[in-house]
Amino acid sequence: MTAVLSVSLILFSVIDIIGSLPIIMNMKREGVKINASVATATAGIIMLSFLFFGNAVLGLFGLEVASFAMAGALIIFFIGLEMVLGIRFFRDHHEEGGSGSVVPIAFPLVAGAGTLTTILSLKAEFDSTSIMVGIVINLLIVFIILRSSDWLAKKISPQVTDTLRKVFGILLIAIAIQMVRQHF
Repeated sequence: MTAVLSVSLILFSVIDIIGSLPIIMNMKREGVKINASVATATAGIIMLSFLFFGNAVLGLFGLEVASFAMAGALIIFFIGLEMVLGIRFFRDHHEEGGSGSVVPIAFPLVAGAGTLTTILSLKAEFDSTSIMVGIVINLLIVFIILRSSDWLAKKISPQVTDTLRKVFGILLIAIAIQMVRQHF
């Protein structure tokens, strides 16, 4: 149970669906349609596939887990900086009125390089069952938040959203630093 809780909290911090609420709400305001079921299922397939086949995929490209972890740590670090400093390094590209369920919600917002790197890193410390349960718990949270995003937009003040975004940003920066320290 402790392993599942640890994995769930680590993934929750990296996925940061709460911190992504402003992005989701902004996309909806711009007319982008988000199907919570499609986004959650796609993210789940990506994350579970990477749990079991991530090392093999990296091997195909001749990449070591440490190199992928370093790349993921850098992305996590920059996402954390975006959240804390309120600046944009990454740009979202989506069509007005189009669907954002797969891109950018499922990938890279939920199951991006940071999440995938974290899943690989978790394999060194936790068993696959604990990681799978942690992934499923986080997918349920993602689904609930995506389904409730319109309601949440009305209930959560911009100040609370900004504060949560900064707190999760600092956590992401700390996770990125820890990932670098573990692999190097």
